[in-house]
Order: sequence, then structure tokens, then C-alpha cells
Amino acid sequence: MAVAFVLINTEMGSESEVLRAVREIEGVKEAHLVFGVYDIVAKIEADPFDKIKEIVRWRIQQLKVHSTLTLIVSE
Repeated sequence: MAVAFVLINTEMGSESEVLRAVREIEGVKEAHLVFGVYDIVAKIEADPFDKIKEIVRWRIQQLKVHSTLTLIVSE
């Protein structure tokens, strides 16, 4: 099972809306609002690995999102 953490920067004022939508995406195991440069941190688990790319690109980035940073877990 591949695991990744995705740091999400949303449009101003849409943090709660994006958080709700991200939590509903299949493969997202956790999602939390955070303080700092990014607005949301999400943990994704998927198999095969390419499914993570699909979730980030075609589901998360289609929301009111300015940018994402995907961190793939190596161990």
C-alpha cells in the first residue's frame, strides 16, 4: 500500500469547504486544517501507487485549490 501526505493551499476563505470535500474522497484516510503556509494536510493510502497521482490530480486539484505538495512515504 502506497502512502502519501498532501499539503494543500486553498483559495482564501474556502478552507472548510475544501476540507469537507477532501475527507469524502476515497483513499483519503485523514485530513486536517493546519496553520502555516499550507491550509490542509491530507493522508492518502492507495494501491497501486499510481492511484495516489490520480487522487491528487483529478480529485483534490479540481477543488478550490491553489497548489499542492505531495510527500510520498518511503518506509
